[in-house]
Amino acid sequence: MNRAKFLALALASSAAAQLLVLNKEGNVAVVDPASGKVLGRGPTGDGPHEVVSTTDGRYAVASNYGTGQAPGHTLSVIDLKTYQEVHRVDLSPETRPHGLFAAEGKVYFTCEGSKTIGTYDPATNRVDWILGTGQDGTHMIELSRDGRMIFTSNIGSGTISIFEHSGNPADWHQSVVKVGRGSEGFDVSPDGKELWAANAGDGTVSVIDIAARKVTDTFAVESKRSNRLKFTPDGKRALISDVTTGNLVVIDVASRKEIKSIKVGTGIAGILVSSDGSKAYLGATPDNYVGVVDLSTLKMTGKISTGKGPDGMDWVSGR
Repeated sequence: MNRAKFLALALASSAAAQLLVLNKEGNVAVVDPASGKVLGRGPTGDGPHEVVSTTDGRYAVASNYGTGQAPGHTLSVIDLKTYQEVHRVDLSPETRPHGLFAAEGKVYFTCEGSKTIGTYDPATNRVDWILGTGQDGTHMIELSRDGRMIFTSNIGSGTISIFEHSGNPADWHQSVVKVGRGSEGFDVSPDGKELWAANAGDGTVSVIDIAARKVTDTFAVESKRSNRLKFTPDGKRALISDVTTGNLVVIDVASRKEIKSIKVGTGIAGILVSSDGSKAYLGATPDNYVGVVDLSTLKMTGKISTGKGPDGMDWVSGR
């Protein structure tokens, strides 16, 4: 079962879905989103950026990107029952791990400093696969619902990589699609047909036809530095976080026009949307809270204090 299906079933069967928030101060907070209460914290390494729940809901995995001139090279694996870091996974010689995505029992990751992607198996506590991208700044990663395609954004090259295998899981073919400057946040549409990439360097969004492996449209957005882009579950809206202005830009997918820009903080990064599409959670990194936006009214309705420097987020099923 891939991650999207697992989370959909888990969230549908549990009213107690919990929120994982990566705080850049060096921990992962487990939060009850209804009350805003922090239920526990697990430590990470230096300069963590992203977090993901394993598909069985047992662990949170954080990428330790590192700080300044000290590149990180580890993943922190945190037990979600005890909130203890049970493994510090050494990825050497790969450096600057960043993007994470969980599927089919594995955790997929990017290593920006070494232009690679790979997989970590929580069941064996081993890194079992590494593949080079040949692209500068390989940053975020996502898989198709059937697990046959891997997508990455490559900030320095201004590209999106699409990897596909036709049968042999070890045999991947890469297509590189040129988008805009500083391509970073992206998402695959719920129907799996399009990939939208937010280009932080030129204030645009590139629309890629996945089957054709080409850009079919590029349009401007009112964002100084687009950081993340996420579709709502119904595919009707795209949400873009602006790390410079702290605005959440809401785009109508059909018309590709801005519906509203919502002030969330002085800067926002990570975006997480509830499975029913009713709320968006935004990591207001410099403000030390997660902003909550009601997607029916398009108004900010709350703030959750999770720690210093909240950024990447994910859901974990309630226990």
